[in-house]
Amino acid sequence: MGIPLVKKEYDAVVVGSGPNGLAAAILLQQSGLSVLLVEAKAEIGGGLRTEELTLPGFLHDVCSAIHPMAAQSPYFSSLPLARHGLEYIYSPIAAAHPFDDGTAAFLYPSIEQTAGQFGKDEKAYRALMEPLVKIWPSIAADVLAPLHIPKHPINMAQFGLPAITSAMYLANQHFQTRDARGLWAGMAAHSIQPLTNLTTSAIGLVLMIAGLTKGWPLPKGGSKQIAKALSSHFLSLGGKIETNFTVSHLSQLPSSHAVLFDITPRQLLKIAGHTFSDIYKWQLEKYRYGLGVYKIDWALDGPVPYTAQACSKASTVHLGNSLEEIAYSEQQTWEGKYPEKPYILMAQQSMFDPTRAPEGKHTAWGYCHVPHGSIVSRVEAIESQVERFAPGFRERILARHTMDTGELESHNANYIGGDINGGVIDLGQLFTRPALRYSPYRTSAKGLYICSSSTPPGGGVHGMCGFHAAKRVLKDIFNK
Repeated sequence: MGIPLVKKEYDAVVVGSGPNGLAAAILLQQSGLSVLLVEAKAEIGGGLRTEELTLPGFLHDVCSAIHPMAAQSPYFSSLPLARHGLEYIYSPIAAAHPFDDGTAAFLYPSIEQTAGQFGKDEKAYRALMEPLVKIWPSIAADVLAPLHIPKHPINMAQFGLPAITSAMYLANQHFQTRDARGLWAGMAAHSIQPLTNLTTSAIGLVLMIAGLTKGWPLPKGGSKQIAKALSSHFLSLGGKIETNFTVSHLSQLPSSHAVLFDITPRQLLKIAGHTFSDIYKWQLEKYRYGLGVYKIDWALDGPVPYTAQACSKASTVHLGNSLEEIAYSEQQTWEGKYPEKPYILMAQQSMFDPTRAPEGKHTAWGYCHVPHGSIVSRVEAIESQVERFAPGFRERILARHTMDTGELESHNANYIGGDINGGVIDLGQLFTRPALRYSPYRTSAKGLYICSSSTPPGGGVHGMCGFHAAKRVLKDIFNK
């Protein structure tokens, strides 16, 4: 038996209502605690927001759009979110990757179909992916967790050995064809760093596996529906939410035994830095943020007119042509430059969800990576890339809405310099984000925890950062 806790107004307070804050709040409330969730904005959700950014009737996802990691999340999958209105829609093809000659490579729902398009790389693709897909159910929870002894160490090593390599190395080891290499590059470029960096293969492999197992779904009605379902479940458990609640100092919060912050180190230092040890404060000050993004939402008079027409069957389209071109684009951006032909990540939700646009009209969502903190317009570069693979695209634009890195950060304070991953996810910060500690979720101040994407396993709408932080709180403070 632990020492009885002094009565507080709440057992726990969670600051920030992104997917990790919501996950932490739900788990704590599920465990019998009284929990308050506070959000600075008028609406909850963090990156899970959907708004009419261009014209009336056109619903655009403000940040996150397609959700393979939400479908993969061990914790979200355990929650009754369908009962709270969440409905996923699956496109026939998870992702498409067009090339200059009018053809394209695709991530299909099956290994056989995906591998079958790669010609002499078919056997190599199957040899790489079949064992990983087979063992994935046994390691998914361990991959989406802080550094620890896994339940299945041999299986984890089988994944970890290729995952720790650079995307360029893995491609050169396994693939020869343009199609296999290009599709792989589009996956790995989600890492938002040069493809020559170690661990960039991890992101590509997880996304490939997701497409081959549970798919890359989009929520009917917009990404806000994920936040809406999570908050509805939290409230049904007895939790409390307060919006328009900006926290700039600990003294603003009601009394509690634990406070969990779904924010990045920079904001945490401003709010609670005075309570931290010198070494912990120093580590947070040294935390590294990565590249930003420049994002455009389009209201369209019709679907994107891809030369490779099957791209219209994919909710996600990667534009960048060859592996070499994508690698060059990402390296140039990392060096603070603006490549003429940037890698573009596009989503076309209205092709599969008619609630997103008026009848006969469509939406499209796209971004490229840019130097940290950039406010340089990338409209021309992005739309030229789209036009390259979809001639006539510009003629279908009814309206556009743009967001540079400053506007993204203004919308969501966690997007420091436009970094949507909560900090670089490279070898130096993969397991030690945001600081090198026994538990990455504990701060040096008793009762204060961090649960954002600046902790393992990092960015993505999976809630696992919040889940693991809440587990730590339950063990440390409540002996659960």
